Amino acid sequence: MFLGHFGIGFGAKKAAPGLSLGLLFLAAQFLDLIWPTLLLFKIEQVEIIPGISKVTPLKFTHYPISHSLLMVIFWSLLVGVIYWLMKKNIKYALVLALCVISHWLLDLIVHIPDLPLYPGSSAEVGMGLWNYPWLTILAEGIFFTAGILIYINKTKAINAVGKYGLLTLILLLILIYTVNLAGPPPPDVSAIAWTGHLQWLFVLFAFWIDRNRKLVTANVK
Repeated sequence: MFLGHFGIGFGAKKAAPGLSLGLLFLAAQFLDLIWPTLLLFKIEQVEIIPGISKVTPLKFTHYPISHSLLMVIFWSLLVGVIYWLMKKNIKYALVLALCVISHWLLDLIVHIPDLPLYPGSSAEVGMGLWNYPWLTILAEGIFFTAGILIYINKTKAINAVGKYGLLTLILLLILIYTVNLAGPPPPDVSAIAWTGHLQWLFVLFAFWIDRNRKLVTANVK
């Protein structure tokens, strides 16, 4: 799941209009933002095995810190509590926490059984939608499109950055998703880790875009 996570970030703007899209992206992609660093330092592991599923050649062999259910719950609570301590807004803190949890739930739909329930767990889960490429693309497209429509209906561009920046962001995400689907497997694990860090650019881009858009609904804190 890639586009779907960003779709959740876009869509969460309706529940938390006062939160920047960048912060919503950060929460929805939190697990995949910390994973490349853990991978780079060999704390977590992945293997490149073409054919392991029909969508991705990656076999996630060990990622209990970033993607086990128990740790995801911990990360969601951590993100929510940090925001609450800073802003004292329980509703927005809850939205951010749910965005973090949503990542694991969407991964559950598409992953082959490789998601651990807790660190050290021998039980791994996943509904395996990756074995059905067109259904995977459909699911990604539904979440992504729905989220964008919600965001567009909730906000309005105040200048060219807000208008064309958003369009650029959407097209870039679609392009990267398409390249990942149609392109060759990555050359090595190090390349996966380094390129994975580029996702932070989307978070920063989203902060910038959101500052150049305004809420359609007035007087919303």
